Amino acid sequence: MDKVKDYIRTIPDFPHEGIMFRDVTTLFLDPRGFRMAVDQMLAPYAGQRFDKVAGLEARGFILGGAIAHQLSVGFVPIRKKGKLPGKTIEQSYTLEYGEATMELHDDSLQSGEKVLLVDDLLATGGTAEAGIKLIEKLGAEVIGCSFIIDLPALGGREKLESLGMDVKVLCEFEGD
Repeated sequence: MDKVKDYIRTIPDFPHEGIMFRDVTTLFLDPRGFRMAVDQMLAPYAGQRFDKVAGLEARGFILGGAIAHQLSVGFVPIRKKGKLPGKTIEQSYTLEYGEATMELHDDSLQSGEKVLLVDDLLATGGTAEAGIKLIEKLGAEVIGCSFIIDLPALGGREKLESLGMDVKVLCEFEGD
């Protein structure tokens, strides 16, 4: 296997009928595949300075921790509402069937810090947009958004680029 996409398993009809779930746990299980993904997510930003890496719950934590370690910077978890113990700020966003809220500790970023936002999958872009807004509320700047998978049919990349974000993806899958 010589591409990150080769390590990703597709599970039909999960979590509902008609959904093709792109499972990155098979990528994480393989040391070569995992290293390849982390290295490729970092490559476009070679030479740029970041103060923190922010990861979106939950697989973004795995990637974000590894990338932060590579960069020797801190890691910031952006979590679903009610999961962080300290004082938080929150940002709601629209889901296909309702609304959800993401949170960030109010002391996790300082004004002017440069942040790389990471996650495994970019679909509609709602979660990533909420993460970007949280980071910006604390006065930090998102320098880039890096994902393993993009589902172009769902429009997330366009949504983030319309916010002025630099979006990098390692592979794409058609459909949703």
